[in-house]
Amino acid sequence: MYKALVEKDVSFEGIFYAGIKTTGIFCRPSCTARKPKPENVEYFETSKDAILNGYRACKVCNPLINVGSSPDFIKIIIAKINADPSTKIKDYDLVKLGIEPNRVRRWFKAQHGITFQSYQRMMRINNAYKQLADGNKVTEAAFENGYESISGFSTAYQNLFDEAPSKSKVTSIINITKLTTPIGPMYACANAEGICLLEFTDSRMLEFEFKELKRLLKAKIIYGENKHFENLNLQLQEYFEGKRKEFNLPLVTPGTAFQNQVWKSLLEIPYGKTISYKQQSIKLNNLKGIRAVAKANGCNRIAIVVPCHRVIGENGNLTGYAGGLWRKKWLLDFESKQGSLKFL
Repeated sequence: MYKALVEKDVSFEGIFYAGIKTTGIFCRPSCTARKPKPENVEYFETSKDAILNGYRACKVCNPLINVGSSPDFIKIIIAKINADPSTKIKDYDLVKLGIEPNRVRRWFKAQHGITFQSYQRMMRINNAYKQLADGNKVTEAAFENGYESISGFSTAYQNLFDEAPSKSKVTSIINITKLTTPIGPMYACANAEGICLLEFTDSRMLEFEFKELKRLLKAKIIYGENKHFENLNLQLQEYFEGKRKEFNLPLVTPGTAFQNQVWKSLLEIPYGKTISYKQQSIKLNNLKGIRAVAKANGCNRIAIVVPCHRVIGENGNLTGYAGGLWRKKWLLDFESKQGSLKFL
């Protein structure tokens, strides 16, 4: 990690933060500030850990302002895979492109929790799945996605979907990716219609939300690119830079009529303002009670964009945030700096 810090290695973005003992600040790996001696650095997995240990954000690299993006060499690789999902990029191919294979492996492991080769296999299977949904034959889907035999394709397909491609009851696909934000990494999910999940990777509700999404949308969740991810990432970056106060994204929110009524009311809370659960309940003319409203808020799967963090207790206390109360406080404090935070 010290080597990455000295070399300003962007492939370590989101993997660690460096706390500088002599100055009391913490930095991202790619920070351009003068580097301290090794003994004057300690490392943290998240910005939260750095803050809780008394460090403040560096003004040079702004670890709490800018959303990290994929380094250029990753963008090149992903563009090649998207252009031709059947492509099998090996270490030799990466070296020919002037890319160090170990950097690629580290980045995919940190950002997606899988190896680069696994990512490529998922992209090929993802593409094959879509072809089967369009009515293509199994043999066509296999050979057009780089598989040399039907048996090899069938094994890979069954390992991912728990069923043979010939017996597959093709349903919809939910793509998943991992985004970097100043307050921790997030998972984003989207189908063809829009964004259906945005949650911090350590959210206590995450596993349940994945299961509910698959059940409600009758879909399978697999890693893959989605046309909605680029816009989501851009708008999140603008939000954390203080340039965006409202999101303009297509959202997919499967749930009960009451839940959707509650989630819609969250979207009506202006940036820089808060509302209590009681006030929210009154605005909804709710007959189910404050607890029912709070429970529906807790079932919101699209954090930040659907701003459930702006709902607080009647006495002003911060309660109920799956991403952690420290993040709820951070978001409210951040928004208050852009405008005057007050009750509706």
